[in-house]
Amino acid sequence: MAAKLKKGDKVVVLAGKDKGREGTIQSVDPKAGKAVVEGVNMAVRHQKPSQMSQGGRTPKAMPIQLSNLAIVDPKEGGPTRVGFRMEDGKKVRFAKKSGEVIDA
Repeated sequence: MAAKLKKGDKVVVLAGKDKGREGTIQSVDPKAGKAVVEGVNMAVRHQKPSQMSQGGRTPKAMPIQLSNLAIVDPKEGGPTRVGFRMEDGKKVRFAKKSGEVIDA
């Protein structure tokens, strides 16, 4: 099945503690159905000091379910669903809200 959400897409969170926040997808794990979004679902990780690093607490973006994400409409700006259609013999993604092509 074709991927509705890909690395580099601007998405908005639909549910959870970060509902309404926007960010860019850094990585997608289709097998687990999760994605890592920049600045969303942050957790604090503790780093032990070593000769190379000082150590301390560092925030890290954790994976979030794909069902809790929606792509941001390139024309209208709100969350939208993704559809597929053929244009010039090529399969492209488009925003269902505005009909705008997402990846040219």
